[in-house]
Amino acid sequence: MRGFRMLKVLKIIVLVAVALTVFGFVTEHLWNWLMPAIFGLKTISFAQGLGLVVLSKILLGGFHKHAGGGPRGWKRGMEDRWARMSPEERERFRAGMKGRRDCGWGPGGGPWGARGDVPSAETGRGEGSI
Repeated sequence: MRGFRMLKVLKIIVLVAVALTVFGFVTEHLWNWLMPAIFGLKTISFAQGLGLVVLSKILLGGFHKHAGGGPRGWKRGMEDRWARMSPEERERFRAGMKGRRDCGWGPGGGPWGARGDVPSAETGRGEGSI
């Protein structure tokens, strides 16, 4: 079991090293191709390209765990949670959501109200909204 874990860690380290190398070269070559011609800037080295990759990751992406299964991960989690709720818990949830704005739970407990109104494009609210 320990050997398997070490192999997995080694694969991750190699993958990260390869990814950094590729992104560093891509950044260096794109910079050197575009920036001097467009903005008159100096060319950069591989190390500077790698530094730009790391800097952009820090400033734009951060170093956090990407959990939840992507953009719809929260929806899957909520569907699972909803399936495990008892009818009483579902009713309590609906009652708590009833007064909230733009949450999708209208007076009838379903999306956009009891009559199935769809939100209008101008207001984002259904026909029966106040």
